[in-house]
Amino acid sequence: MKKSGIVKIVIIGVVLAALVVGYFYYLSSKGKQNDEEVVESTAVQAVLMRDLDKNYPPTPKEVVKYFNEISKCFYNEKYTESELYDLAMKIQGIYDDELVANKSEEQYLKDLQSDIDDMKNQDRTLSSYELSASTDVEEFVENGYSCARLYCTYSIRQGTKMISSRVVFILRKDDNGHWKILGWDLDD
Repeated sequence: MKKSGIVKIVIIGVVLAALVVGYFYYLSSKGKQNDEEVVESTAVQAVLMRDLDKNYPPTPKEVVKYFNEISKCFYNEKYTESELYDLAMKIQGIYDDELVANKSEEQYLKDLQSDIDDMKNQDRTLSSYELSASTDVEEFVENGYSCARLYCTYSIRQGTKMISSRVVFILRKDDNGHWKILGWDLDD
């Protein structure tokens, strides 16, 4: 009787030990799979991965937020010439057709590069931005188009100084119901 009790305890002990070892193996292999799946992307790559056809920003505030994400890439990040071109085309995807039509692609790229160079030569970076609250977005109708006005305050770092600038954005809904940036200007 004692032998069968000892055998049962040994069998149960072996089964429990196998379960513990199996569980630790499962956890360690799961951790390795997650480590292998994580691919770090730069801020530039993250912005470029957004498919505006499938994932267009739904509100005026979100459109300006995406504009600012791209702008931070222009002024703060490192990128290749092809990434700069892709960023420029991505930002034009949230511009109103009327705004895009104001310049040829070549002139737009030249002016953009000049603006980026000016910021870098003055040792300026876009530190942060703060958008109007959603309740402060003013929607109105002009010439039969749904439009929106909102404000964004930028903090620009120049060396050790911080410069604050407030910009007003005007957006207009296109035929697909997407809010597009029609223009912006410094707020008085």
